[in-house]
Amino acid sequence: MARLILPLIFGLLGTAVLVGLGLWQVQRLDWKEAILADIEARIVAAPVALPAAPDAQMDRYLPVSVTGVLLEPAIRVLVSQKQVGAGYRIIRPLEVDGRRVMVDLGFLPVQAAQPEAGAAPVTVLGNLHWPDEVDSYTPEPDLGADIWFARDLPRMAAYLDTEPVLVVARQTDLPDTALRPLPVDTSGIPNDHLGYAVTWFGLAIVWVVMTGFLLWRMRKPVKG
Repeated sequence: MARLILPLIFGLLGTAVLVGLGLWQVQRLDWKEAILADIEARIVAAPVALPAAPDAQMDRYLPVSVTGVLLEPAIRVLVSQKQVGAGYRIIRPLEVDGRRVMVDLGFLPVQAAQPEAGAAPVTVLGNLHWPDEVDSYTPEPDLGADIWFARDLPRMAAYLDTEPVLVVARQTDLPDTALRPLPVDTSGIPNDHLGYAVTWFGLAIVWVVMTGFLLWRMRKPVKG
């Protein structure tokens, strides 16, 4: 029996570690779901006026209502939508109270005509956002074809001569066009903790089974 003690201890310790990791991921899941619920509540809160100096941390997802004049040029960011296909996010400068900021007006199918900017004021209800879409694999904008591949706020602001502030529209009073808002939501925020928890608990079960099988094999009498 003495030779079974070391494998048994090893099996119990391994199981405890794996179960502990699974429980930690369950705690992380509760924490992440609370954060997502807070963000979702913040997104749909009553809109406020555009802050004088929006902060990327404090004002992320802040609902705002802005009224101003849409200007040229427009930026087209290549995206795709399920059951619709390829299209563009249309981003334009908006002059509001002497300031120039950017507004993401939403999705426009590839084949649809892009609405032109006009002199009439437009009201945009949306959320401030600082999307993190640029990495080392993001292609350079094709300025000749007027196609961008990510929302790069500093670069877009320089191109459009605006503040590095983006309002992502939830609703506008633009005339009826093919443009459809793509509002901010939490779908792009990863929450993989449930999958990790299932993996760790699954490994714990396998560890227990394998430990039991090893102990059973070690207890079998040797023939011959």
